[in-house]
Amino acid sequence: MTVSRESYAVIVIGGGHAGIEAALAASRLGKRTLLITMKIDALGRASCNPAIGGLAKGHLVREIDALGGEMAKATDVTGLQFKMLNRSKGRAVWSPRAQIDKLAYSAYMQSICQAQPGLELLEDEATSVLVNESKTGITGVRTRNGVDFSCQTLILTNGTFLNGLIHIGANKFSAGRIGESASVGLTESLTELGFETGRLKTGTPPRIKRESVDLSKTTIQTGDANPEPFSFSTNPFSPPDEACYITKTNEQTHAIINGSIELSPLFSGAIKGIGPRYCPSIEDKVVRFSEKSSHQLFLEPEWLNADQLYVNGFSSSLPEAVQLASLRTVAGLERVEFIRPGYAVEYDFFPPSQLRASLETKRIKGLFFAGQINGTSGYEEAAGQGLIAGINASRLVDGDESFVLGRQEAYLGVLIDDLVTKDTDEPYRMFTSRAEHRLLLRYDNAHFRLSPAGYSLGLVTEARYKKVLHDAALAKEAEDLFETTFIKPERLLGLFEAQAIIKKNQSLANLLRRPGVSVDQLMPLFPTWVKELDPALLNLVATNTKYQGYMEREKLQVERLSRHQNMLIPEKVDYLSMGAVSLEARQKLHKFRPETIGQASRISGVSPADISILLILIKKLVSRETS
Repeated sequence: MTVSRESYAVIVIGGGHAGIEAALAASRLGKRTLLITMKIDALGRASCNPAIGGLAKGHLVREIDALGGEMAKATDVTGLQFKMLNRSKGRAVWSPRAQIDKLAYSAYMQSICQAQPGLELLEDEATSVLVNESKTGITGVRTRNGVDFSCQTLILTNGTFLNGLIHIGANKFSAGRIGESASVGLTESLTELGFETGRLKTGTPPRIKRESVDLSKTTIQTGDANPEPFSFSTNPFSPPDEACYITKTNEQTHAIINGSIELSPLFSGAIKGIGPRYCPSIEDKVVRFSEKSSHQLFLEPEWLNADQLYVNGFSSSLPEAVQLASLRTVAGLERVEFIRPGYAVEYDFFPPSQLRASLETKRIKGLFFAGQINGTSGYEEAAGQGLIAGINASRLVDGDESFVLGRQEAYLGVLIDDLVTKDTDEPYRMFTSRAEHRLLLRYDNAHFRLSPAGYSLGLVTEARYKKVLHDAALAKEAEDLFETTFIKPERLLGLFEAQAIIKKNQSLANLLRRPGVSVDQLMPLFPTWVKELDPALLNLVATNTKYQGYMEREKLQVERLSRHQNMLIPEKVDYLSMGAVSLEARQKLHKFRPETIGQASRISGVSPADISILLILIKKLVSRETS
């Protein structure tokens, strides 16, 4: 027997990183929102590595913050160690990363959600979606406790819980993660409505007792001396610098793993789901990279003064005894003891070709998917999708058009565009290499790029937006000063090695563009007000100045590409009947049903010639309809 309960504008299923951002966005936009999760005290749980950010992922967190999301603020409050990665490379690929106190992070997110006006939390499990008679629109959700909740929009953010199955050697059992039940029923409810589903796999390393590790045999790793916060609103910022440690596997480690490889469910065939290529298990690494004699392991604290460590780099589903024996061959881990072995988890996902760029499903109006249900991996990718889904669910309730970011505007735009236009046959992970315009999409300018949109949407406060405008004006003034201030050669003596060959007056901008010249070297030449700028803002100005020519070329390229990129494709286009388009392209276009010419052009198997023909056919179709 089911009982009907109250109605909501937005209901979010799942309390992970995607669900939190979705629920907060919707409620902050004035929509009555319900977040249903199996355990309220597990909200925001970092179920795998105790870290936020990293290569390209740090960009996503900055963009979430610029749009008014919560992840960056939570990281700043609960971070244990902050580092800027890729400092030896160009500024376009610098990316922030932080070790977090995972207990404090979850507690912070719980407190934020519980205090958010318009957001209600319910501890229950969703088992099926409810739709209208024509099965074209969402009407609500049914829970395990036999309660029906009606809603105008529904966002599913189920993570690894949909029919989750954990593997440790030959042992396997139903769970979304250790100690938490799998979610059963939703997959079946969706497949009955015609959705396509698949299976993916992820894994996590062992947790070990800190007291059983000889840290003197490892290499200590500390954070940056002057760390940058993730959120542009964090001030002041003085995080702790909790140490991490590095050690390595060796040939003996690999011999034990190779000798037991048939006991791994990855190699025995017990695991059917496809795992992440870029975050493989230790057994996968040993087999795939057999020429390597060692692999680096990072021992990371899971909270402040933690009595346990996370063995980053040793994800495994081997039997517990094999995991333990192999780790005891590693320097510093000779007497290591487990708190919990590593394990793999298989789960259902829904290929994201079934979604619009708004993250609304094409099949059911008002139904949105966000996070690992779309085949992604990582907290940051999930949170970004959750934020976009929450925004668009709210806009759908109001009858407004969807908020969609282009590839040239944000890493979030790259992420979602990749998902809806490419086949997902393995967990998707964001990389800087996926962004064609990464020099324009740096981590340091995310607030200038996206805060105007966040303010327009209603997620960024006026005070914060005014601060962004103030900083943008300061940056522009400093950039103009660099271009118009000329320095005599004699003033350059001793500032940097190349001064001897400078015989004419040089602008600060041209000096900065010289190879190997940094903003710090030129600091004595700046007026006082420039010297007193926030270091992060001054570095942004220096980067804009140094790479101005490259950035202008990228902007021109974006303008050229955008001429047809945003042309909408009528929903009723019959691709299969387009005989002039190649057969493969017709089949792919019919499967993905792109919303724009830009999306169509990025589908594998659709050639530039196919796009040219498609443009002609669409123009003819539109012309007939308007005549």
